[in-house]
Amino acid sequence: MTAWVDPVLRLVEALGAAVLSIVDALGRFGAFLGHAIAVMLTPPFKARALVDRIHYIGFRSLLIILLTGAFTGMVLGLQIFLVLSRFGSEAFLGPAVALSIIRELGPVLAALMVTGRAGSALTAEIGIMRITEQIDALTVMALNPVRYLVVPSILAGLITFPLMTALFDVVGIFGGYLVGVQLLGLSEGTYFGEMETFVRMDDIMTGFWKSLSFGVIVTWVCTYKGFNVGHGAEGVARATTQAVVLSSVLILVWDYFMGSVLP
Repeated sequence: MTAWVDPVLRLVEALGAAVLSIVDALGRFGAFLGHAIAVMLTPPFKARALVDRIHYIGFRSLLIILLTGAFTGMVLGLQIFLVLSRFGSEAFLGPAVALSIIRELGPVLAALMVTGRAGSALTAEIGIMRITEQIDALTVMALNPVRYLVVPSILAGLITFPLMTALFDVVGIFGGYLVGVQLLGLSEGTYFGEMETFVRMDDIMTGFWKSLSFGVIVTWVCTYKGFNVGHGAEGVARATTQAVVLSSVLILVWDYFMGSVLP
């Protein structure tokens, strides 16, 4: 009897411990975000720190956003043209490229690129401050480290992610234009005319809301991991890896959820 009961009990115990660990982690994540929002809504407001975070997260990521957007649009233009040509529907290349980028690929790929470029650096920076006791020094001086390190990062994410997504969209659409019109011979008027016909404001707002939520997710996860880093260089490296992986997974999961809810 006990030959099979004991393994089952150990399995249930391990499963229960895993579930409790996940719930505990979600609680700490939520409490961290709630604290940041509470601090965000109370003065004083650190405008200089916000400008610095906008430069850190947004401006330094511009090159990778422009390159990724251009080649994403070019690849889409080429592949979609080849598919549409089989059905004699090459005229719909413009709206196909625009809708793919505006609704899905723009917000998602821009967020993933910024996560790899700025999110990892943000986690490492705050993690180094934690292990070198700079955050403890702020607390000793009666300065709230969340106000100086977390709130500006989240606000910068809310500002920069939609702007970088918009740049990604524009560059991606013109990348599709270069391939479809200049390389494959599609009419310029057809490319942009059909795009104007089929792309609606709802599609643009879908991409906007996605990019806005991704800005919160990436900065929230990366700052949390930096604040709760382990000991030494190994702890910083582990926290940076976890921040990038978790942010990327949450971006994809949340993208599906919003895509199923938004029109």
